[in-house]
Amino acid sequence: MANVAHISVEAPQLGLRKLFVELQKRFKTHHVYRATRNALRELSDRELADLGLNRSMVKRAALEAAYGRNI
Repeated sequence: MANVAHISVEAPQLGLRKLFVELQKRFKTHHVYRATRNALRELSDRELADLGLNRSMVKRAALEAAYGRNI
């Protein structure tokens, strides 16, 4: 009597689903970074100073806003 292993067709689909969910999450996070960076770049030096930032801090502030960590 031969043993036949059950092969699931759903396994690759679950992997693809996880991949697409992860890609979607990364695109959204990167969009937050770009939008924040662009908004801060449009501010004047005076407006940035009111926020406690200067021009050289824009990228870091956008990264922290999007990714939630100090880089």
